[in-house]
Amino acid sequence: MPEEIKNTNKKFVRYKEGADLYSMCQKKFERMAHDAGAVYKLDKLCLVNVEVFEAYLEGFRLA
Repeated sequence: MPEEIKNTNKKFVRYKEGADLYSMCQKKFERMAHDAGAVYKLDKLCLVNVEVFEAYLEGFRLA
């Protein structure tokens, strides 16, 4: 695994990096990031706020 993916101290990640970080396909990560409202678009660059995404992801936790 690349070193930059191991470093989870990043606040923003690109789609591919986020998909690798959360062990899911890129398309699923993109959809969930949009649903979470965690996507920031700068021209053609899309960044995902990991903190917002993780808060959204916690909503799927099984008790």
